Amino acid sequence: MSKTAVVALGGNALTQEGQDGTQEEQYANAIAMAKSVRSLLRQGWKIIIVHGNGPQVGNLAIQHEEGAKLVPAQPLFALGAMTQGALGSLISLAMHEICGEECSGIVSVVTHVVVDPNDPAFENPTKPIGPFFSEAESKEFSANRGWSMIQDSGRGYRRVVPSPEPKATLEANAIAQLTEAGNIVVAAGGGGIPVMQDGGIYKGVDAVVDKDFAAERIADAANADALVMVTGVPTVMLDFGKPTQRAVENLTVSEARQHLEDGQFPPGSMGPKMEAAMKFVNGDDSNPNRLAAITTPELVYGTLAETSGGVVEGGVGTCITTDEAIADRSNKEVA
Repeated sequence: MSKTAVVALGGNALTQEGQDGTQEEQYANAIAMAKSVRSLLRQGWKIIIVHGNGPQVGNLAIQHEEGAKLVPAQPLFALGAMTQGALGSLISLAMHEICGEECSGIVSVVTHVVVDPNDPAFENPTKPIGPFFSEAESKEFSANRGWSMIQDSGRGYRRVVPSPEPKATLEANAIAQLTEAGNIVVAAGGGGIPVMQDGGIYKGVDAVVDKDFAAERIADAANADALVMVTGVPTVMLDFGKPTQRAVENLTVSEARQHLEDGQFPPGSMGPKMEAAMKFVNGDDSNPNRLAAITTPELVYGTLAETSGGVVEGGVGTCITTDEAIADRSNKEVA
C-alpha cells in the first residue's frame, strides 16, 4: 500500500545564501528538489509539497512599497498569495521537467490557514523576510518605514513580521482528495495565506506563517506517514558550533523534546522544525510508525528508506520517531 509524504521546502532552499533570487537561480534549486521527489515517487510514495517564501515575500513587499507612488501597494497577506502562485508555478514546472509521465498530475493549490487573532505572535514579530541589510540600513528602515528588524544568523539585519501558529487549513479536504487521486500537490505555499474569522467571514491578516508548522497541519489532515523538512544541512547537529558538535541521525520524540528543552534547537532555526516533527509524530495514536525527517534534498530518499530497513548508499539525514517505534524495531532485531 502506498504511503504519503509531506515534503516541506524552505524559501531559503529556493533562494540560497549568496544568490540574488533570480528566476533562473530559483528554478535550478527547484530542479534539485524535484529529483529528490522523483526518487520517492519511484518507491510508491504519494507526495504533497509545502514551501516557504521568506526571501520572496520580503522582496515583493519592497517592490510594492517602492512602487506605491505609481500603483497601490498590496497588504502582506495578498503578497503571500502572489508568492504562492509564482513559486507554485516554478515548482510545478520543475516537477514536470524531471518527472514527466511518472506522475498522474501536478496541482498547485492556493491555500489559506486559519490563525487565532489573539495569538501572542502578533505582539512579537519573529519571522524574518526579505534580504539582509546593514546595521545602518536597519536603523533607517525602522525609523522611516516602521519595520521591526533583527540581527539574523550573523549575516546582517532582516525585517521580521508576526508568525502566528496555524490552527486549520481551509483546503485540507481538497488537498487530501487530490493526493489520493495520484496527483503531486503543491500546497500551503509560504505557510499558507493567514486568515481569521470576523463575524463568520474569513479575512486576510498581515503575517507570514511558518511553513514547517503549516506542513505539519497539512500532514496531519492528510493522514500522512512522513513529514520531511528539507533544509540546508544533512543532519541535525547537537552542540552546534562547539568542539563537541556532532550529527544525530535518529531521535525519539522524548529525546528530541529533552534536547529542545536543553536549548539545543534555537527558536529561529532548528526549533520550529523539531517542534513540528514532534507534534506530527505524536499526532495519531493509530499510526505509531509516523516519522519526521530533517535533511537536504539529496538525502530525502535515503533517510526514509533507512527507516524501512532498506539498504542506503551514502549518508542519511535525521529521523524522528515515536518511542514505541524504536522499541518495536529493537525487538524485531533481537528476534
